[in-house]
Amino acid sequence: MTKHRVGTREEWRTARLELLDAEKELTRRGDELGRRRQELPWVKIDKQYRFDTDEGSASLADLFRGRSQLLVYHFMFGPDYKAGCPACSAITDGFNGFAVHLANHDVMLWVISRAQLDKLQAFKRRMGWTVPWASSFSTDFNADFTVSITPEQQRAGGTEYNYRRQEPTTSAELEKAEGPGEGSAATGTDVATYVRERPGMSAFVLEDGVVYHTYSAFARGLDGLWGAYQWLDRAPKGRNEPHFWWRHHDRYNQR
Repeated sequence: MTKHRVGTREEWRTARLELLDAEKELTRRGDELGRRRQELPWVKIDKQYRFDTDEGSASLADLFRGRSQLLVYHFMFGPDYKAGCPACSAITDGFNGFAVHLANHDVMLWVISRAQLDKLQAFKRRMGWTVPWASSFSTDFNADFTVSITPEQQRAGGTEYNYRRQEPTTSAELEKAEGPGEGSAATGTDVATYVRERPGMSAFVLEDGVVYHTYSAFARGLDGLWGAYQWLDRAPKGRNEPHFWWRHHDRYNQR
């Protein structure tokens, strides 16, 4: 027998109309936040980053491919990973469908990771993705955008992620965490190596030949980019995730 409250259709409609008012307020608040994102000051990118792509070496400006706007997903795939982060993979699964629409609306979408290009290409083929993926292996790009740290930084702390200072962590402390443990197993790494990469997204604009950084988000700030979560938030039991449940989409039958 269900433990959830059961009511009449009339009771449901009354409650739904109350919720609708709250949802509309959230929509208006989201519109306001969107405007505030667009009002952030632009920061000129002075460093000359070079990325490895399927077409060869490319600058950050090259990634725009003729558009004036660039969106980057910072995908957790470090040089020592054997596969991409399963959570980042679940997010990226949704990119194939809408990247073409962005590209035809003056916005180029790229995935960027620190692993070597051949690893990224192999995993991309396995996942069946078409979104362009660049390697930042030979640049400071990941470090500068706070999505990668060194073993020394991990032990010492003091680096920044999601605009907050990070505390020192030891391998013993990390091994106790369920989520990182599941993620590291899926990527073929130890926990400490796995969490030295962090997820995020960044936005850039190209104007008069100059690239500017306009926005970045990390951690829960990425929820809105994860298509499956938007559906789960509307499912009867919500996200319902007491544990690290997601897998690479070709591994769900390999429990």
